[in-house]
Amino acid sequence: MLRTAVIGVGHLGRQHARIHAALAAEGRTQFVSVCDLIEETARSIAAERQTEWTTDWRTLEGKVDAVSLAVPTQSHCEIACGLLEQGIHVLVEKPISRTLEEADRMVAAAEKSWALLQVGHLERFNPALIALKPYVRNPVYFEIHRVGEFTARSLDIDVVLDLMIHDLDIVQWLVGNDVEVTSLHAVGIPILTDRVDAANARLEFASGAVANITASRVGTERIRKMRFFQPRDYVAVDYAAKRASISSLAPPAADGGWPGVHVRNLDVIDVEPLRAETEAFLHAAVENSPSPVSGSEGRRALALALRALQRIEEHAIHPGVMTLSKSMES
Repeated sequence: MLRTAVIGVGHLGRQHARIHAALAAEGRTQFVSVCDLIEETARSIAAERQTEWTTDWRTLEGKVDAVSLAVPTQSHCEIACGLLEQGIHVLVEKPISRTLEEADRMVAAAEKSWALLQVGHLERFNPALIALKPYVRNPVYFEIHRVGEFTARSLDIDVVLDLMIHDLDIVQWLVGNDVEVTSLHAVGIPILTDRVDAANARLEFASGAVANITASRVGTERIRKMRFFQPRDYVAVDYAAKRASISSLAPPAADGGWPGVHVRNLDVIDVEPLRAETEAFLHAAVENSPSPVSGSEGRRALALALRALQRIEEHAIHPGVMTLSKSMES
């Protein structure tokens, strides 16, 4: 039975703690502790989830086998490497790190210690995507929108690293992790913060696939939708509603008329993505099997996100964009 802990119990970390406590209550793990720099927060969540608490993650060494790491991105590398070097399995929230160099250090630490490193790209565990994945074959064109209402969370990173990175990961996964992104164009703009709050990216792959991705954290409603075309199929996914459908040409009509379109709504098993992600992580740790979302895959998503941010910066030096930015600042 794995001994587990959650490091960082802010908004998202509290949900990790809830899942770990539920698994422990079912007798599947031993939930040892929560950890947070703010003692009051650590005490409160520990009391709520009936476990121990600490403000120093280093005190967990030798006491736990696997952790969920939900601290700010700037601390991912230091803490993950420290744990991995001790042989402790780590599920780290996305993005894997701030830089590719930090991601490389984390991947190397996992490889050296044989500990499991999994990156929290949660949408891979969305029931709609799980139901759809077996039917994906040579996707050609993606249109994706991920929009959220403005909150005071995750403002330490741009919307590309906060929201769009989910879809950068999913598109690469569906097209093929080994398929090169040959071209990436992106635009973005700060609206309510001094970082990019809304962005659009267009990716072209060596296979010929194209993806158009829009992300915003200043919307008036929550949208999580992906549509794509593949030979003979139109596919629609609503992550929020956990629905997926495939539309294809219906068999010819008996009278020889236009056959029409057949829409197939996929059977979706409604499992909470965070629980599915955590269970997959712990199962891989126990069975010594490959990470469901490896550090290398997390690095690949980060590389695409950083590449998009670079294109956004390059676009921002255009005279028209500079004028707009200055007018907003005033």
